[in-house]
Amino acid sequence: MSRRRRAAPRPIDPDPRFGSLILEKFINKVMMGGKKSTARRIVYNALESFAKRAKIENCLEAFEIALGNAKPQLEVKSRRIGGATYQVPVEIPAPRQLSLAMRWIITHSRARPGKAMEEALALELGDCFNNQGTTIKKKEDTHRMAEANKAFAHYKW
Repeated sequence: MSRRRRAAPRPIDPDPRFGSLILEKFINKVMMGGKKSTARRIVYNALESFAKRAKIENCLEAFEIALGNAKPQLEVKSRRIGGATYQVPVEIPAPRQLSLAMRWIITHSRARPGKAMEEALALELGDCFNNQGTTIKKKEDTHRMAEANKAFAHYKW
């Protein structure tokens, strides 16, 4: 494996219904076992249900707002200096922010007990849209951790 250059990410096609790259990435993250058609059905039904609950006409716009509310700005990374390990707060690059937000939404949707994935995803997106719920709590905890360790920011590399 070459360490000289980072391989360019593989291009993905936008989703067929809305033509959105972000939504297609989200569908790919929901997908399990290569069952993309099942993942698409789950996500599209969840979006329709979410838009109906929130009384919004454009469900793609609402999805992007919910995703934006879930994106973290800061995180902590462990840095070992002279025998001690410090939690150093660092800013998160935009692609990682998006990836973390998607991962958290999907993880917390799957963790909802007694709900089908479509319903759980719709509820989680609704919570993110309204700035509440477990995904937003995870984001706030991440920010709180970074804020608490602000004294070690000078160890940033």
